[in-house]
Parts: sequence; structure tokens; C-alpha cells
Amino acid sequence: MGSEIELRGGSVAGGEHVLTPGALGFVAKLAREFEPARRQLLDRRRRRQEEIRQGRLPGFPPETRGIRESDWRAASPPDDLLDRRVEITGPVDRKMIINALNSGANVFMADFEDANSPTWRNVVEGQVNLAEAVRGTLVHVGPEGKRYALNPKRATLMVRPRGWHMVEKHALLDGAPVSASLFDFGLFFFHNAREQVKRGTGPYFYLPKMESAVEARLWNDVFVRAQETVGLPVGTIRATVLIETILAAFEMDEILYELRRHSAGLNCGRWDYIFSFIKKFSHRPDFLLPDRSQITMDRTFLDSYVKLLIKTCHRRGVHALGGMAAQIPIKNDAAASEAALARVRDDKLREVRAGHDGTWVAHPGLIPVAKEIFDRHMKTPHQIAVKREDVRVGAEDLLAIPDGRITEEGLRVNVRVGIQYLEAWLRGVGCVPLYHLMEDAATAEISRSQVWQWARHGARLAEGPAVTPQRVRETIADEVSRMPSGLARLDLASKLFEEMSLAPEFPEFLTLAADQHLD
Repeated sequence: MGSEIELRGGSVAGGEHVLTPGALGFVAKLAREFEPARRQLLDRRRRRQEEIRQGRLPGFPPETRGIRESDWRAASPPDDLLDRRVEITGPVDRKMIINALNSGANVFMADFEDANSPTWRNVVEGQVNLAEAVRGTLVHVGPEGKRYALNPKRATLMVRPRGWHMVEKHALLDGAPVSASLFDFGLFFFHNAREQVKRGTGPYFYLPKMESAVEARLWNDVFVRAQETVGLPVGTIRATVLIETILAAFEMDEILYELRRHSAGLNCGRWDYIFSFIKKFSHRPDFLLPDRSQITMDRTFLDSYVKLLIKTCHRRGVHALGGMAAQIPIKNDAAASEAALARVRDDKLREVRAGHDGTWVAHPGLIPVAKEIFDRHMKTPHQIAVKREDVRVGAEDLLAIPDGRITEEGLRVNVRVGIQYLEAWLRGVGCVPLYHLMEDAATAEISRSQVWQWARHGARLAEGPAVTPQRVRETIADEVSRMPSGLARLDLASKLFEEMSLAPEFPEFLTLAADQHLD
């Protein structure tokens, strides 16, 4: 299988083991077949956004009522995805992969997306690291000389490629960048799928940022072609879809149906979901959300989304995964750390009682907390038998606007978190602890999208003044002056954050706007 892909990213240590002619030819084959459909789906997204802007709110599609109301089930989960009570996520650097696979979690989701800054080095090294992890040979020696290696018993590996909207600018086919989704998926699958099957597991994925069932259909088509090409049975791949856009929430049944031979359930991607809610209705002053700290999971629009997801998954025989707790253990402050852990316990208790089959954590220190809650309240490997037939969710529930205050501190938190995360991302770091929370691209998206919406509509702060462009600029300048010295890309990060917060039209993704500044 010859390669037609032109690489422009330079040499990366170990890259020759993954950027092989065969692997690149496989990616090229997928790109040639599926790139036209990907572009059509992105055009479809833009049309739907314009319809919303013109006043047509989303709802459950009448043309797919038959799928929602008929009885069918997705494929049964494989043995090593039966019990997913605690899943840890993180970027694809060597130490993180080793620690996560050794952590005692049931699943590790290796993330090429929100927790990874997609520099060429990060992307290629991530593929090298995962290939070694699959074969059990991955080791890391820290600067202090400490050696890290994989334990015999490890978490089940899942991989999250980048979303359909991203491209890999360092890999060109016919002069155009290749889909980042196909690049990440294709390289990993080509090198590792047969090896994983040989070792008693399989190629398992998390799929991000989808907005409709037709986008899930495209992934299913990619899976079928990939399995046929390397000679694996259709259905070997399993994929969990993150329901992290408001439009996908109206098509959960349909998404599972399209992926039914490959489905491993759905996940409540809560932070991106909140971002999507703001983004899709950003031009409507009646859809203003309060401070991020007030958008808690008991709010009607989030509580309804959770209940509908659990009901939908369990009716179709697949897992319903809970969302990320962003808190992290706090060193040198026992009281603050215990308060953070108490919030995690409350969050995980809410999830398991609602019927979730597992949950996410971002830090190994939270695994015992989450596991204790799920072990105590979930005595079986999952809760698929909990059908939640009591749940009735209408479009009005998913679109219910929570009340709350927009405050000066809320504005400042958005500014300081958004800029500091963006600064780290521009340096190649995609997962950043800030103010005792683990921030990734999803939480940074909430920060900048709220600032844009508040400034666009002149939202009134609880303290009295309105959020004007001038006030945003002054707040940015003041917060930047208080930030730690030595942040190498702070000037660029603050400039980009201000541009995105005050742009005439809403910039769809922070990562798209900033990608041109990455190596």
C-alpha cells in the first residue's frame, strides 16, 4: 500500500516506526474515500447553525421517529468493556500513559483531542507511545532517573481521535490537509488493531464532537472499510460516543443505531456540552447562561440530558458513562483537598444513583474516591438492567435556560482560566491544573464563549455594570498583569483570547483559531 501523503512536520524520534509507507497509504485510502463526506457534514453543520440563528430551535427529528420508537439493541459489550466503573483520561505522553494504565482504573482513554495540544511532535510521539503500550514495552525514565514501566495488569485502552472539524496540517494529500480524525484513527488502527485482538482485547475508541447521526454514520462507514482492509471482522472495533453537543442530545437513539455493530455506549461529555449550548445559541440574548460555577448538574437542561442518555443507552443494551470531575487533590492544604474530594464524592454519588455504569476522572488520586462510590452502590459490572422507564424528557427540558447571576468574579475567572490554558496549549501542553481544577480545551471553550456571549449582548453584572468590549479589554489587561511571570506565550495567548472574545462573529473552536500558531 503506497503512500501519497506529503509530510511537512519534520523529524520526530521514533516517527519512522509509525509514519511508515503502509500506514500512510492506509490513511490516504481512508481520506480519498471519506473526505468528501466529511466536508459535506461540516457544511451541514453550518447550515443547521444558520437555521438556529434564524430562530429554528432544535428538536427530536420527526423523520427518525421510527428508530426512536422501535425495539432494537446494539452489539453486546466485549468482556474487557463489561465493567467500566472508573475511567481515567489524559494526553498521550509516555509518563501519563504508563501511570494511567497502571492506575487501577478500569479504562484509560488516551486523548489526541481536548487534553492534547496537537503539535506535530505530540501527535507523532503519541502514536509511538501507544504502539509500545499495546505491546507492553512502553517505559519512561524521568529527569531524576526514576524508571516507569507498565504493570502486568493494566486498564483497558481506548483512544480518542480528534473531531471531524480538525485537520492535520502537517500531512497533505493532493495539497490539502488530511482529516485529523482519519489521521489519528488510521495510524493507530493500522499499527495496533490486529495486535490488540491477538492479545485478547480490541481497537476501542471514543468519538468526540459529533452533532448528528449522519456524522456517526460516517464513522461507521470508516470502521467497516478499515476492518475490511486489514482483514478483521466487522464489529471488532467498538466506539463510545461523547454526547457533548446540544444537537446530538436530540439524536442519541439514532447515533447508537448508526453505530450499533460497533457501539460501546454513550458518555456525558458535560463540559463540551455546556460549551456547545452556549455556542449554538450565542446570538440569542434569551439564552444567556450564568457564571460557569453556577452551571451545576442539577440544572434542568443538564439533569434532563443525563437522564435521557441513561435511558437511551440501557434500552439499547449499552453503557451510559458519566462525566468528568474536574477537581484534583490539593497538596499542602488538607482542608481544601478534603472539600474538593467531597465535591467529587457528591458528583459520583449522583451519577451512580441516576443509573450510570461508570464515570470519568482526570487524576489518579481520584480513582479510589470514584471507585468506592461505584463499588458501594453498583454491585454488578454495570447497571444496564436499570431501564429508567420513569424518565420523560421533552425538547423544552433540554433547552431550559438556568437562572443565576453573571458576576464580576465570573468574568475574571473566565479570563484568567481561558488565557492561562491557551498559553499552555500554545506551548504544547493540553491538560493544565489551574486553581485546583484540571482544565482542558473544553473548559477553556466555556470560558471564552461566555465572555463572547456576555459582551455581545451587554449582559448586566450582578454588581451593576454591563459587560462591554471595553470592560473585557480592561479585565484582560488587569488579569494578565497578575499572572505568573515566565509564561512564554502569554502575550500571544491574551491577544488571541481577546480577539476570540470580541470577534464580530463567534469563532467556532478555540483550537481552530489557535492551531496556526502551533509547530
